[in-house]
Amino acid sequence: MGINGAVSIDDGQRRARLGRRLLLAADGRAARVEEVADAVVGLHASDPATVYLSACARLGDPSAAEVERALYDEVSLVKLLSMRRTIFAVTEEFAPYVSAAAARQIAAKERATLLKHLAEFAEGWSEARLAETERAVLAVRGEATTAELGADVPALRETMLMSAGKPYEAKQSVGSRLLRLLASDGHVRRCRPRGSWLSSSYPWAPVAPWPDVPVREAKAEVVRRWLARYGPGTVEDVKWWTGWTLGDVRRALADVGAVEVALDGGAAGLVLPGDEGPVAEPEPWAALLPSLDPAVMGWRGRDWYLRPEDVPALFDRAGNAGPTVWWCGRVVGGWAQRADGEVVWRLFEDAGAEAEAAVAAEARRLALWLGAVRVTPRFRTPLERGLVA
Repeated sequence: MGINGAVSIDDGQRRARLGRRLLLAADGRAARVEEVADAVVGLHASDPATVYLSACARLGDPSAAEVERALYDEVSLVKLLSMRRTIFAVTEEFAPYVSAAAARQIAAKERATLLKHLAEFAEGWSEARLAETERAVLAVRGEATTAELGADVPALRETMLMSAGKPYEAKQSVGSRLLRLLASDGHVRRCRPRGSWLSSSYPWAPVAPWPDVPVREAKAEVVRRWLARYGPGTVEDVKWWTGWTLGDVRRALADVGAVEVALDGGAAGLVLPGDEGPVAEPEPWAALLPSLDPAVMGWRGRDWYLRPEDVPALFDRAGNAGPTVWWCGRVVGGWAQRADGEVVWRLFEDAGAEAEAAVAAEARRLALWLGAVRVTPRFRTPLERGLVA
């Protein structure tokens, strides 16, 4: 027992839960990408490659085609600008909760920011004109890129000169900002990209509105799912992962009846009721996970799976994680793909012969399904750059 009689969950148990619940142990891999998305409570999608790499690391039979099936053929996965103002790919069933809990608030802020920028950096724009332009975009049927939509809705082609006179001044099209806003509001979705699955050039299509979910209920559901997969976690972990106010976080934790447990080092953790008991250790496992993978970005407090001295090599200055090598629930190194397709890695410590062999097997598995595809993370880190140099 821990402080004040709370059940203790040590770092070893947390790593066992991570391996099992985030589908990283080899015997727990999924058959379908929807299972993966629900297991990690949403696949990070700021970098198009991350969705594929994160999913395939957890699939028994990895393939880009399986991810494309869900994203574009059946549309059982949808991308939303949501928690932490990050794009997540979530299941269609979970999307209404994510929309109500996070995406709509993000969209409201995006709209206010866009209106401010239009007033400052463009001419002839008002709230009424913006609303009129949105209606015109949604009246266009079928799939179309932002550029193609601009042929039917000329207002999309207008630009804003941002940071005029500064070395980093740039023009932004109204269309690029407006389509992002409509996606956050749940009015349009990203369709199959023009080009490979690594491309960020994709058309848009209108979507039917999701069922309306009360905000408080939605926030509770998001936190319930997070605790089920990432618990135990601290209040600070939940606040960081969601991007919500402390008040919203505490209310949602109370609504799901979160139970306090004691963590190594004396911190107070939280789990769902009935989840205080031990989890069986999985068989030893290795994983090569991509930049921004949910496992490395799942908690704010990371010392129990990532040594602080390794952070500068694996993260960029904005806090984006690069590709990581895992062994039994701990980050032990990083990896990269070279121009010739070779998957290379570096370990920060001697993890033993079993770990070396398991990492090598995962590298072969990754290279096999990637085939001729070459992946460069959008957010590059010192170790990744060093490995491909």
